[in-house]
Amino acid sequence: MHFAQPVLRVFVTRRIPQEGLELLQRAAVCTVSLWDSDEPVPRAELLKGVEGAHGLLCLLSDRIDAEVLDAAGPNLKVISTMSVGFDHLAIDEIKKRSIRVGYTPDVLTDATAELTVALLLATARRLPEGIQEVKSGGWSSWKPLWLCGYGLSGSTVGVIGLGRIGLAVARRLKPFGVKRLLYSGRQPKPQAQEVDGEYVPLDSLLCESDFVVVSCALSPETQGLCDKAFFTKMKTTAVFINTSRGAVVNQEDLYEALTAGQIAAAGLDVTTPEPLPTDHPLLALKNCVVLPHIGSATYSTRGIMAKLTANNLLAGLTGEAMPSELKL
Repeated sequence: MHFAQPVLRVFVTRRIPQEGLELLQRAAVCTVSLWDSDEPVPRAELLKGVEGAHGLLCLLSDRIDAEVLDAAGPNLKVISTMSVGFDHLAIDEIKKRSIRVGYTPDVLTDATAELTVALLLATARRLPEGIQEVKSGGWSSWKPLWLCGYGLSGSTVGVIGLGRIGLAVARRLKPFGVKRLLYSGRQPKPQAQEVDGEYVPLDSLLCESDFVVVSCALSPETQGLCDKAFFTKMKTTAVFINTSRGAVVNQEDLYEALTAGQIAAAGLDVTTPEPLPTDHPLLALKNCVVLPHIGSATYSTRGIMAKLTANNLLAGLTGEAMPSELKL
């Protein structure tokens, strides 16, 4: 007699790119329940949907804490997040319950690095302001100092956190004629040689850099790292760019630095909260460019992320090696 393998239940917290969803729907090992919306799953629906699930596929916007894990119950053996960051996961609780975690670290490096460079150039060269002037009739005759910004040629760039994305940003900035590339972090990185990176203390990086790019992970050490004291050490002509996590920046202090002329401009792809309320003071400033967290938003990158997330989940369900497992 053949006993059918029990079919495992998977809860997916959002509509994800087809490439990933199809992998799960075709897999014989599981049945899929999907919160079928482009909007985040409401908390009550998340708690209901995860009940009795063996696998959970989630996004950065889903807070996976003890309450969710309790609601899921003892069946839950794998969580696969479609993100590099995992600060939305209660890692200690997950570890306690021996649940495996999959994530998507390498696949969005290039897309995020490209976006970081685009944001840096748009902020430094005042592109959004320029577009606005064209549309509103502010463009008149040529004026020598109108809409002048800051160029990369001959500049010093400081990267905070020379990990995968930080290094990919540095690689892309070098050909613009950057003179010095400084970086800070927990320890010197051998791969910094590739971009002639100089390892310096954070204070030196802030004092000497014309552009400060934040690409570190969010951790207790980096939470609120960019505060009043941080901005005070920067040049008044410096441009600040953050594409890591919103919580790395104290936004009140950033607002003050931008309005007081303590720094020249800021470009953010991440904020606290997300979305940023439309009446937020930062959005009223001409020298602050805010994007809606689109670092990895290319069609191909999102498709690859979805596939990797699905493959991590399936491997976790069947007890195999995950393509990309977070070591807990």
